[in-house]
Amino acid sequence: MKNLLLFLLLSASALFAQNVITVTDADITGSSGTVNWTKNNIYLLDGYVYVESPTILNIEAGTVIKAKEAPTTGDVASVLVITRGAKINAVGTAQEPIIFTTEYDDTNLPDNGTDPGVDYRIDRGLWGGVVLLGKAVLNVAFEKVVEGLPATDDRAKYGGSDDADNSGVFKYVSIRYTGITVEANKELQGLTLGCVGSNTVVEYVESFNSSDDGFEFFGGTVNTKYLISAFADDDAFDYDQGFRGFHQFWFAIQGDSVGDHLGEFDSGDSGALTNEPLSKPVIYNATFIGRGANATGGDIALMYKEYGGGEIYNSIITDFDKSGVKVDSGSGLTCYNRFADGQLILQNNIWYKNSSSTINDIAGQFFMQQFLGNPANANTLINPQLYSIARSGNNLLDARPMQNSPAFTLPRKQLPAGNNFFTSADFYGAFGANNWAAGWTNLNSIGLLTGVKKADESNTPSEYSLGQNYPNPFNPSTKINFSIPEAGNVRLVVYNILGQQVAELVNGFKNIGAYEINWDASKFTSGVYLYKLETSAGSFTKKMSLTK
Repeated sequence: MKNLLLFLLLSASALFAQNVITVTDADITGSSGTVNWTKNNIYLLDGYVYVESPTILNIEAGTVIKAKEAPTTGDVASVLVITRGAKINAVGTAQEPIIFTTEYDDTNLPDNGTDPGVDYRIDRGLWGGVVLLGKAVLNVAFEKVVEGLPATDDRAKYGGSDDADNSGVFKYVSIRYTGITVEANKELQGLTLGCVGSNTVVEYVESFNSSDDGFEFFGGTVNTKYLISAFADDDAFDYDQGFRGFHQFWFAIQGDSVGDHLGEFDSGDSGALTNEPLSKPVIYNATFIGRGANATGGDIALMYKEYGGGEIYNSIITDFDKSGVKVDSGSGLTCYNRFADGQLILQNNIWYKNSSSTINDIAGQFFMQQFLGNPANANTLINPQLYSIARSGNNLLDARPMQNSPAFTLPRKQLPAGNNFFTSADFYGAFGANNWAAGWTNLNSIGLLTGVKKADESNTPSEYSLGQNYPNPFNPSTKINFSIPEAGNVRLVVYNILGQQVAELVNGFKNIGAYEINWDASKFTSGVYLYKLETSAGSFTKKMSLTK
C-alpha cells in the first residue's frame, strides 16, 4: 500500500481544486436510471461498483475517475463493472480524454518522478480496472462469472444469445495502474470484456501499466480500433472462449524485460476446446513491440494455444527476445489443427527481431517456418524502420514507420470486400504518418511519446483549416480545400441560406493531409450557400455564391 500520509496530502490538495465524490456499490443500482459523471468532479471508486441493468452511466469528456487501493468495503479491489443489460457512454475526446487511475495519481503532473504519488517506472497493480459484460454467445457455457469477481454474484456473469448486444460507447479512455491477482489464475486486468456484443463501440482506449493483462476478451463479438497496451506485466492482448469480431490499429509495447506475450490467443477452456463458436478474430494493422531483442526470460510475441485461431494481416511484430510466434501442437486436438484447417492465418506481416535474425529466430517450429517463408503468404523478415521504440527518456517513443520504411511499400492484404468497419490504410502496423496516440494517452502525459513531426513530414498540415472555395462566385462547379493535422472522421456538408442540408460531400475517415473536393451544383438554383467542415477539433463554416 502506498504511503498513507502522502495520500492524505494529495487528497487534501484535490479537494481544493475539485469535488471528490466517493462511489460505492450502493450508489448505482438497477433503479438509478441515468447516472451522469461530469468533469467538474473527481469520482473515487471504493470497492466493487456494479452498474446494474438497465442503468446507463454517462461520463463526460475530461472526467477523472480514481480508485482506492484498499477499499473500505472489504472488497479485494476497487473495480467498475458494467453488467449485462446496463450501458456505459464514456465518450472522451483527443483533447479531453476520460481517465481511470489510482487514488494516488495527480493527473495534472506527469508520472515520471514529477508526481509524488505515482511513478510509471515502478507502479502497477493499484486497483482492479474496468469490466464490461455483455450477452454475446460464449463457447464454454451459456453464462459464466468473470474471473476476479465474486463467484456468488450473478451481476458478474457474462454470456447469452445476442451477438449484437450493445454495452454502450467507450472512446478516448486511458486506464492506468491496474491489475490485481485475486487468487491463483484469477486476475483483474486493465480492461476486461466478457462477451461484449458487436453494437458496442470500443475505440481509442489505452491500458497503461497493468500488473496483469492490458486487455482480456472472454468471448464476444465486439469490434475495436485504436487500442494501446503499454508496459503490461503479463500479456498485452489476451483472448479466449470464442472471441470474434473485427479489429484494427492495435498497438502493444512491453517494458524492458517486463511482460509475457504480446498476444495470448486461445479458444476454449480445458474440456471445451472445440466448442462453437471458435475464437477467430480478424485483425489488421497491429504493431507489437516486445520487451527487447536482448532481454532475458524468453517472451514469445504471439502465442496460440488451447485451440486458438484468428487472422492477422498488414502488421508489424518486432523487438521480441525469444521468438515471434508459436502455435501449440502435439498429440490430440491443438492449435495446429486450426492452422492446418486455414483458421489461423498470418499473412502480409513484417517480422523483425534484430539485424542478425533468421527465420529460425522468428519461428522455432518447422511448419511455421515453412508457412512464413512461403512467398504466397507475403510475410517479410525485414527491419520495419520505426522511428524509435525507446521505453524511457524524453519524447523518444515513436512507433511510426520512417518515410522510406517497407511498411509503406510492401504489398498489403486487401480489406474484406463489403466490410464497412475497416479503414483503408496505406501502411503496415498501427501507425502511418499520423501518431494517433499523441495527446490523450498516458504515454504522452509522462513525456515518453513524441508527437513532434519529423523533418521529412514538413508538408504535414499543422492545424485544421477550411479554405475559401474557388472560383467564387461559381457556375456550375467549385472546389473546396481543407486540411487536417491528425487522422479522424471528417464531414463536409453544404447548406442553403435557410440552413437546410443540400449536399454531403465527405463523411468518413480521412488520413492526415490536405484535400480538394469538387462540388457540382448544376442541379441547384442561384444563391448563397454555406459549407461546413466538421472534425473532432470543432467545425468550420464559410460562404459561397452560385451565380447562373
